[in-house]
Amino acid sequence: MSPSLLLGIVLCYFIILLVVAWYTSRNSDNESFFIGNRNSNWMLVAFGMIGTSLSGVTFVSVPGTVGSGGFAYFQVVIGYIFGYLAIAYILLPLYYRMHLTSIYHYLSERLGVRSYKTGALFFIISRMLGATARLFLVINVLQIFILKDLGVPFVLTTFIVLLMILLYTYEGGVKTIVFTDTLQTTFMILGLIVSIVYVIHQLHLDMGSAWTQMVSKNYHRVFVTDVNASNYWLKHVLGGMFIALTMTGMDQEMMQKNISVKTLGNSQKNILTFTTTLVIVNFLFLFMGGLLALLGLNQHINVPADDLFPTVALHYMPAGASIIFIIGLISALFPSADGALTALTSSFCLDIRGINRTDWSDAQKKKYRLSVHLTFAVLFFMMVMIFKWIDNKSIIDVILKVAGFTYGPLLGMFSFGILTNRKVNDNLVIWICIAAPLLILGIDMVNNYGWYQNQLKISDSFIAPVRQLSESIFGNFKIGYELLIYNGLLTFIGLWTISKRT
Repeated sequence: MSPSLLLGIVLCYFIILLVVAWYTSRNSDNESFFIGNRNSNWMLVAFGMIGTSLSGVTFVSVPGTVGSGGFAYFQVVIGYIFGYLAIAYILLPLYYRMHLTSIYHYLSERLGVRSYKTGALFFIISRMLGATARLFLVINVLQIFILKDLGVPFVLTTFIVLLMILLYTYEGGVKTIVFTDTLQTTFMILGLIVSIVYVIHQLHLDMGSAWTQMVSKNYHRVFVTDVNASNYWLKHVLGGMFIALTMTGMDQEMMQKNISVKTLGNSQKNILTFTTTLVIVNFLFLFMGGLLALLGLNQHINVPADDLFPTVALHYMPAGASIIFIIGLISALFPSADGALTALTSSFCLDIRGINRTDWSDAQKKKYRLSVHLTFAVLFFMMVMIFKWIDNKSIIDVILKVAGFTYGPLLGMFSFGILTNRKVNDNLVIWICIAAPLLILGIDMVNNYGWYQNQLKISDSFIAPVRQLSESIFGNFKIGYELLIYNGLLTFIGLWTISKRT
């Protein structure tokens, strides 16, 4: 298919987003930007959150993992269910009872002002790294399969995509994103379903016989029973539970949409509906991955895992299916980036700078908020260029690994505040939150030396003593996604040591 035609489709899609943004941002103010005037429709929020949670990483990376790892990723999805239940019945009642605009105000009330600033800072770091890694993956796919043939450099592609996102989030914020995310989630799921139908047809199979072939190739396996493996089922389930709890329930981007719903009951309906839909959609992505693996064997397609779905969609599917794939892909791109940009702006303005002050007029607050929004867009651009320089193909592992370090302190602080009534030394909290992930990083670098060797291109001679140390301490045991739990637990213990009974 012509790259020019695909580019035209992308531009038309963006024009639709701009029209939606213009319509929803009329008469918007700071309250609209930060919290959607607390009047969002819970069904729209629930559906739109699917796109934000899945993003381009799920759209591209998850199907590519099935050929080598089967359905093992579904272990993490099972863990998500327990995490979202905890959000619905533990965190949301707390946030609504306190009438929060920023969820990190809870830390201020419970632990202290410096703890509150520390929590907001770790969110900003976490979301910045996660959002830009996801953004890089999808921009890179657009660059490789469309824009490179048109002679457009990667730096210009990144600039244009971020300019698009900036334009339609600049005024409306959360009020706009609730609607644009719903639109984008619709196109993303449509792209997935069309791709499944086409590949099944291409393989001359039906759903039942396709599943039978996946079983014969052992692609269907979900549970890993080797306790030493990094993807052992209990590690993945627990990891998934705490990933959901922190990356949604303790994340301003995800929670600002939930608390923009008028009542607690409707917000809980949102979470439960979102959870059910998310499980189904993740299974469909894994099913798609199994089909792609079968097609790869049939057509002798030999490409990296993250390139498998785009390669099939753009080189083996007819023009109509390719167009729908591209629309689905960019629909997966925008929700994770626009929500992150808005949430980072909100958190910096409200939590770090504190613009909800009485000595500033609404005009001053808006001017400052717009300047922060633009600054974060520039930082997004710089981070995407850094990820391009690193050029890692297994980006989903990188994102979940980074989340284990940056969200761990948030897990520790919120857990300490909810589960104890002890008073911490507020001045020392930030040092605990820095020390805990650094210590866990050192342990993980020894335990998972092979992963770091591959990512950082470390020579065998340098890694040999680390390998010996790892084998002497851990044997064959490998830390997986439960890394986040260790980090949060260490932060919790650290906070206990600097606290006293009230």
